[in-house]
Amino acid sequence: MAPQPLTELEIAECLSGLPGWTVRDDRLERDYTLAGHLPAVALLTHVAAVQEELNHHAELTVTYNRLHVAVNTHSVGGRVTELDVQLARRIEEIAPAHGVRP
Repeated sequence: MAPQPLTELEIAECLSGLPGWTVRDDRLERDYTLAGHLPAVALLTHVAAVQEELNHHAELTVTYNRLHVAVNTHSVGGRVTELDVQLARRIEEIAPAHGVRP
């Protein structure tokens, strides 16, 4: 079954369980601040592995000690779907191991 765009209400419900995540320009976004550049790159690498596992990819940007994540689903016109929420949840699961605090 092809992914379907989430409604604003569905997105709001999902965000209630994803602290730090916001919606901007039809994308889920979050910034993670880490202890330095190497921890930020390590988190990026771990996120990349999760993306490959899910076959769903975000825009990832490292700026020294910060990783910015922005994700939406291109196949539905760049809208937020359950795939994006699933990726955000997985990132939230792995982030603490890299020194990110909730």
